[in-house]
Amino acid sequence: MADDSEKAFDDERQNARELLDDESITAFYLGVIRDGETADTTFAQTADDPEQEGLQALSLLATHVRIVSNEAGVDPATVAGDAATLAGRMEELSPEGLADVEDDRHADL
Repeated sequence: MADDSEKAFDDERQNARELLDDESITAFYLGVIRDGETADTTFAQTADDPEQEGLQALSLLATHVRIVSNEAGVDPATVAGDAATLAGRMEELSPEGLADVEDDRHADL
């Protein structure tokens, strides 16, 4: 089973590299987690005006929320709400703290 998940991960990583090689890209957001603890992110975009920049950023966010909600099998509004809560507390939270927030949220249900 581990070999299947490693192959799937390698396939997805290769797919990401191919997508980033496309010269028609106008925006991207990339998050990388190492050793389950460190999250490095980068975001870049090109646009003709601030309104287009804002729409591209919002489109990337909405797409990410949709993907996460589909993977988790929950409503996109739940993912968006959890993401907003975490974003507001991100500087004060360690990876362990993120797990505690999730535990607290489930305890309230």
